[in-house]
Formats: sequence, structure tokens, C-alpha cells
Amino acid sequence: MKQRGRHRRRRRGQALRATLAGTALALTAAATLISTSQATGDNTPGTLTPVTSSSEIGRLRLHENLVTEDTLDTLTKDMGGNVGVSGVLTGADHTMRAEADCSGTERAALPLEPVATRAYCWAGEDARTQEWLPRSVTTSGDGHDNGQWGGRRVIVAGWSHNDHAAGEPARDKGLARVALIDASDPAALTYRWVLLVAPRDDGKDFDAVRADMGGMVWYQDKLIVTARDGAGLLVFDLHRVLQAGVDSEAIGKVRGGYSAHGYQYVLPAVGSYSPAGGTCGGEKSAPCIGSLSLDRTSAPGSLVATEGSGSTDRTRVWRYSYSTAADRTGLLGSDSLGRVDAAEAYRTKAAGLSGVLSHTPAGARKADWYVGHAPDSGGKHGTLWRQSGSGAKAVRCTADQSYACWGQHTASLSYWPQTGELWTLSGAGADPVPERVLYAVPLTSVDRSLG
Repeated sequence: MKQRGRHRRRRRGQALRATLAGTALALTAAATLISTSQATGDNTPGTLTPVTSSSEIGRLRLHENLVTEDTLDTLTKDMGGNVGVSGVLTGADHTMRAEADCSGTERAALPLEPVATRAYCWAGEDARTQEWLPRSVTTSGDGHDNGQWGGRRVIVAGWSHNDHAAGEPARDKGLARVALIDASDPAALTYRWVLLVAPRDDGKDFDAVRADMGGMVWYQDKLIVTARDGAGLLVFDLHRVLQAGVDSEAIGKVRGGYSAHGYQYVLPAVGSYSPAGGTCGGEKSAPCIGSLSLDRTSAPGSLVATEGSGSTDRTRVWRYSYSTAADRTGLLGSDSLGRVDAAEAYRTKAAGLSGVLSHTPAGARKADWYVGHAPDSGGKHGTLWRQSGSGAKAVRCTADQSYACWGQHTASLSYWPQTGELWTLSGAGADPVPERVLYAVPLTSVDRSLG
């Protein structure tokens, strides 16, 4: 099928449908960009202050809603069965450009310090389109202990439709897609697009997921992304990558089979985590979720989250533990009522964060938290800080001793433990920019660069 340039689980199953708007998941990912003077190094996000108030911790509670297995099995069967990540990558139809083949403008988006050891630029129209924006990244290093899925090293990049692009039809607004990238050969990364969708009509149909992909984490067989305006999370199962056999502009069941707006593959949502209080935003409400990352150094592994860009006060960062039950792979730990509580939470002195990572070094008792900050305007480098309960240090530029030397327009962090690399991608600004680069730096280099 041609890929178009405009790439267009009981009662709990009922609870999930309550989170849908119309016929599609209304939850969408919150874009995470902040406004802060800290990029210049004039201020710091300060120490991490533990949140101890039970009422405040309670605001972080989520409620799990899973689609019924019957619904998912019906859709999977009707669409010909699971194609799988490997099936998509075997037919990868885009090749990323190596750093040497990136334009000067693209290379200018890379961090000044520490120097990226791997950098790749997108193919063809994906590097230039104003209709789509890169938002988040996660890898099979997050997903599995050996860093592989089906024998491949895989990177997943989340992109959202740019609803502000001139002339875009209403039907395209809010669309979300992921690039499945085969990174097995570091010299030749290939990828293919997959559209995110939501089952409907008991699995006899699906509709588009409207999201902006502000945060994304792969753990075991599940992909979790931030939901609409940061109001919770959406869950996808990588064992249920399905193929649409009809090439048309429609999304869902059509005459002759299923169509996915010109995409050949879809990834249907299998659940959601919604704020237990019903809404998010504001000091007395559940925080809207911005960035996400995985901490494999916690026990059990945990999903790390930051408050979204709407925060105007001391931004919160916190974590949810993953379930250890054998029949709940990749799902968060919940009680018998489906409630998911934060394992720990902190406040920073930052007005907002752009990317977060929690990591406990070997031999250490507590985790370091890495947080990104982005400048207001385009064409400027961001700042990367490491925070703990004793203070904060930023990556410092050797040339002028300033702190604005992280990449441009970056809003997602992902640590690949098997290689020791910190992955991110640029181009996550509020406005479309041409500096779209996927790159990695060794975490040890980040630590050595701290001022």
C-alpha cells in the first residue's frame, strides 16, 4: 500500500468507553514545552522536595480502564491477525539519513555539549512537512532486558498532527502516529509509520486516536503515551499491530475491509489511565501529565512523569510502579478497584519541564533526576539539568560557561541501559521547525559535562 505524504479488556471495558469522545479516544497527548529563563543559567530548578501530603499524593491517582479481550480479539481476527513489529519493519519503506547527510540546519539542532555520538535525520517529506511534529521517543532498551524486540533493536518515535498548519482539513486534526524504526544496523536505520486508533462497536470497527504524543514509554509489550491535554494515559499492545487492506482517506471499516487514512498499519488502544478526580490542571487538581520516561533502576520498574506545560508554579515530578503480575505485562500496578497511586513525588522550583529521566547509578541509594528546559523562541539551545535532594547541576558549555548547550526543541528523554545512551529527538517545538534530528549521547558524558 502506498504511504501518503500526508499520513493521514467486565465493567472496565465500559469505563474505558466513558473516556471516549464521540467514536474515538478523546484522550490526547499533552505537548510539553516550557517558558523559563533557566536556559541561560541565571536560575536553577533547585533541589527536589518530597511531596508528603497525603491529599496531594492522592491527586496523582489514576484509574485503569481496559478494553475487553473479546473486543480486541474481534478486531484482531477481522483484520487478519497480528502483523507484529517485525512484520512492519520487514517492510520498512523509509531510510533515515546519517549525520553526515543531514543539512547544516539539522545538525545545528544537536547539543553543543555533550556531543551526540549518534545522530539521524528523517527521510524526504518527513524532514520538511508542516503537517506533523515529532514529540517523543522510547526504545526496545526500555522495553526489554536485552534491549531487543524480536531480535531487533527498535526505536519508536511519536509524532502528532500539527493542527495549526494552514489549510489542514478538520478530519486530520489531532491524528497521532508512531514511527517504528529498525536500529539493528547503526549505519542504516529504516522505519515505517503506524497510525494510532481506538476500537469501537465491540471490535467491529475502529476510529482515530486524537493525541499529540507529549510523552511515550515502551515497557514489556505495552506502549503508554500521554493523553489529551495530559489528562491521563493511553495504552497500546505491540502484540496487536494490525494491517489495513484498503487504501483510502477513511479511518475504520469500509467496503472491502478496513482503511487507515493511507497508512497500511494501525495500533489499536487496549486501555487508558484517567485521573481519578476526573479532571487535571491547577494546584488543587490532578496535574496534567507532560513528559514520560521509564526507570528500569527502580524496583519494580516505574513510569516517570512530569507536570505538563500548563504548570505555573513549582512543577511536580513523580513515578508509578509497574505491575509485577504475570498476566499484567506492561501495565501499571493497580489495586482490585483499578486504582493506581504514585509511588513517590517531588516538587522542583521550575515553572515547567521539558523531558524527564530518573536513574539510580550503580551503588547509589537514590535516583538522580534529569530534566530538560526549553527556551521560549526558536533557534536556541535548551538546558539539561540533573537534580537530587541536595541540589541541581546543569550541562555547561565550555566555550562561554553558559548552560544553553542542550539540543534545540527537545522534549523527551529515554535511557538505553544496554548501551548507556540517552536518546531524544528535536523538533518538538510549538511551531514547525526544520531541525528534526533523532540523536543519542552517553549518559556518562552528560554527567561529565555538568557544571
